[in-house]
Amino acid sequence: MTKEEIFQLMNENPAFHLATEEDGQPRVRGMLLYRADENGIIFHTASCKDVFKQIQKNPRVEMCFFGKGVQVRVTGVLKHLEDESLKAEIFAHPTRKFLQAWKEMGVDDMLEVFCLKGGEAVTWTMETNFNEKEPVQL
Repeated sequence: MTKEEIFQLMNENPAFHLATEEDGQPRVRGMLLYRADENGIIFHTASCKDVFKQIQKNPRVEMCFFGKGVQVRVTGVLKHLEDESLKAEIFAHPTRKFLQAWKEMGVDDMLEVFCLKGGEAVTWTMETNFNEKEPVQL
């Protein structure tokens, strides 16, 4: 797959799994992508979550997306974004209506945004199960 096809698959299948590490123990959980493109793979969480604390201690992660029979695993280092205009965009986005409750409760300052840019992706399908991996630089 090309880089563009990988980004398209991610955006069309925004639920993904994120692997972090805590005290030598892998931790994996489902997440929701905000967007993926040339500017990076962007998602958010809350500052009160364990995943936020794990990323702060070790920003090296792996993401796993799946759609149309294709698995895409991306490894790289997350960057914590402090972009207030991006946070406002996320809060206003139609797919993020669930975040309005954060504003109503006055906890919207807990929104933390991360970006993985320049990671390495590998794809897998049943058809390519035993083929050598062909990394794609994102």
